[in-house]
Amino acid sequence: MFGLVLVVGLALAGFAVYMANNFFSKTQAELRYEKELRAKTGPLVQVYVVNKPKAYGDVLTKDDVQLVYWQQSALPEHIFFDQDHLREGDAVLFPTDNSDPRYVIRPMEKFEPILGEKVTEPGQMAGLTGQLAKGQRAFAIKVDVTSGVSGFVQPGDQVDVYWTGSIDNTNGDTTRLIESNVKIIAIDQTADGGTGAAVVARTVTVSASPEQVARLAQAQATGKLALSLVGTTDDTVADAAGKIEVDGNSLLGITEAPQTVAAEQAKVCFVKTRKGAELVDSDIQTPCIN
Repeated sequence: MFGLVLVVGLALAGFAVYMANNFFSKTQAELRYEKELRAKTGPLVQVYVVNKPKAYGDVLTKDDVQLVYWQQSALPEHIFFDQDHLREGDAVLFPTDNSDPRYVIRPMEKFEPILGEKVTEPGQMAGLTGQLAKGQRAFAIKVDVTSGVSGFVQPGDQVDVYWTGSIDNTNGDTTRLIESNVKIIAIDQTADGGTGAAVVARTVTVSASPEQVARLAQAQATGKLALSLVGTTDDTVADAAGKIEVDGNSLLGITEAPQTVAAEQAKVCFVKTRKGAELVDSDIQTPCIN
């Protein structure tokens, strides 16, 4: 019996040591994996996301959001942090000194991060007035399927505006770039930029300064306007307005020959008077007779 108990005890002790070694090995592997993952991802911070789909014009309340951990090295701009991770200059999603609600101006899906471009300021309504920066005005441009980029422009996009018309009653039309990187804030009567579907618009509303509005109004009254969609990060023609111009001759490569007009001296004739047997010119001018 003593030998049997000894053998069983040694077996149990060996099994316990085996299980302990497996546990420690597994724990060390998990810790090593966790360290490698932390080294790859870097620090995590808590940011606000919506916990349910939100449509354009919806009120954003504290019940609609929650905090999730987000990789600090991959944070979008103008994201809302929790109170403990606010940096200098960061906006507060729900300010304690302002009880006015924020409104959604871009549709958001569940667990999508809340950005400053997707919500209004506290108390600011969702609409065109909420999307106009200080000093900007809304102006509607008439478009069709061709001049409106086949309906693929959406609120939030930027476009170049081209004018086509006649200059100084010359033969043929001239096309000129009159405004660059103009922001679209509405299509027809929709300011919702999250549809993603192509819509053939009749009017496109843009945000522009009062001077730009005057230029666009004059251009629309004297010719036709066409839009050209600008890439998201493209600013290569930001200062090219008024410098790009094409007419029929430059389009076809026709160069007009310089016109040389010979300057002919005008012939002046005078009334002749007779002095004795000699005819002399007087000071009185008279039409010349060939």
